[in-house]
Amino acid sequence: MFSKFRGLAMACLVLTMGPVAQAQSGELPIGQLTALKLKLSRVPDLPPVESARTTPIPGLIEVKVGNQVIYTDAEGDYIVEGQMMEVKSKRNLTEERLDEINKVDFASLPFKDAIVWKSGSGKRRLVVFADPNCGYCKHLEKEIQQVKDVTVYTFMIPILGDDSKVKLDNIWCVKDRTQAWRDWMLTGAPPAKAFGMCASPGQRNLALSQKLRVQGTPSMFFEDGSRLAQAAGAAAIEQRLARASAKVGG
Repeated sequence: MFSKFRGLAMACLVLTMGPVAQAQSGELPIGQLTALKLKLSRVPDLPPVESARTTPIPGLIEVKVGNQVIYTDAEGDYIVEGQMMEVKSKRNLTEERLDEINKVDFASLPFKDAIVWKSGSGKRRLVVFADPNCGYCKHLEKEIQQVKDVTVYTFMIPILGDDSKVKLDNIWCVKDRTQAWRDWMLTGAPPAKAFGMCASPGQRNLALSQKLRVQGTPSMFFEDGSRLAQAAGAAAIEQRLARASAKVGG
């Protein structure tokens, strides 16, 4: 979305951060928010504006659209997409805000509908939404194998067509669904055709993913409620797990 603005966004947001960076952010008055909603509703393909607030940069407004944020001026005449960085602290303020917006109640997730496996003590927990035919999900699965002391809950969702649903049902309905999942994702060994009646959680997981605004696979959720909506290497996953553990433990 709005990729043509990305270069401008980086230039404006990073270079402007200076002494004003400590200014407080606050929700816009109702009248100004209503005017912004009306103005931005004319932008093609832009999701409806849910909320808006000021930023540390005077005159720049953060606008929440779906589970993302964009930036605009007070009148809604311009849109900027990109990352807001605080130079002095090297903080990515946009990333921090997205973590806040997209935070989930990890403990309330229906783990009974997930495939579960663990390494080592399994003391840290990670949730993954994945489609069995998703190539990026297969890459992620291989990376996660390198992470120690983690319990992984995989919610299978069939978003890539009918074959994904067939594979999901077959994996879920065999005697050892965890092994079937790992065989398929790691080595390409297809799951055996399941026989007999089995109610798979595919549709429930799909509804859950929509509720959580999972827009693609893979998507990961950590115990602190934060998410990472993309595949990542083992080192990046380890870093996020450590950060989540520190927050939950603290």
